[in-house]
Amino acid sequence: MSGRTSRSASRADPDTGTATEAESTPDVPPDSGAQALGLERVMGFIASFVAPITLITSLLFYFGYVSSREYFRYFGVDVDLLGLSPREFVMRSPGALFVPVMILLLLAAALSLGHRVLRRRLRAAGAPRQHRVVTVIAVAGAALLLAGLSLAFLFAVLGSWPFYPFVTPLILAVGAGLAAYAASIARTLSGAREGRSLVVLLVLVLVAGTFWTTATVAQWWGLGQARALAADFSTLPAVVLDTQERLSPGNNAISLQQLPANDPVQGEPATSTKYHYRYFGLRLLVFGGGRLYLVPDNWSPDASTIVVPYDDSVRLRFRFAPDINPPR
Repeated sequence: MSGRTSRSASRADPDTGTATEAESTPDVPPDSGAQALGLERVMGFIASFVAPITLITSLLFYFGYVSSREYFRYFGVDVDLLGLSPREFVMRSPGALFVPVMILLLLAAALSLGHRVLRRRLRAAGAPRQHRVVTVIAVAGAALLLAGLSLAFLFAVLGSWPFYPFVTPLILAVGAGLAAYAASIARTLSGAREGRSLVVLLVLVLVAGTFWTTATVAQWWGLGQARALAADFSTLPAVVLDTQERLSPGNNAISLQQLPANDPVQGEPATSTKYHYRYFGLRLLVFGGGRLYLVPDNWSPDASTIVVPYDDSVRLRFRFAPDINPPR
């Protein structure tokens, strides 16, 4: 008997009524090339990490925190002093993540298409060509991993390079991705069961590198937003601040007016007031932790953020925003 199994079926002869054996037809062997080259399994492994809502929320919180920390640090404020809630950090994250997420989604679509094309070509290719393709991908991934590790160990020398926190994790992520892809293809083509742990570890390096790169982009976004705001503080609410004690704003854009002992109100007799100083030229940057964080109307290198408690020790007025078409 040959290596192929045959299947026979009996049928009745319409003339004699006896059963005759039909012509046997060989089973079609399954196409071994129809097996996926492992990318689907790797993507499923990644999806098992990012699927939980709690993890997604945690990532949004982290990137919102990173961008907010860089944003307020530009104005000399430690974000931890503001007492912002996790929800507020999550609400601040979409702006920082929009560009990285769009790039990652487009890149994932391109890689999926490239994987399908490569899989079809590898099916039609012979074993030597398959081996060469896998070797090229593996060598490229290993080279990038070595380059990324070298940059990581040279932090003391290259840490001041502005693009260091972006280039280093990006190279590590790309190198780990190529190496994991090559290892996955090699396992599928050879039918071996070994090597899965290597693929998993490389995928984890890919995820960590992507996380690090995205965090760097979030930092840059926060810094860029702070610089854009500093160029035009007119978008912030204008504030008139009355205090009991004299402050030292340290900026010429902030003007001081000393209030009289009695604070007259139109139509009413003058009454004594506990507020003695009035400051103009202030903008409300943020409110947090029971404190007001105020900045001058115009940014300057010698400017600083004024912090005052939001209680009876100060009196606050918000000025109307300028309107080129005011109501009649």
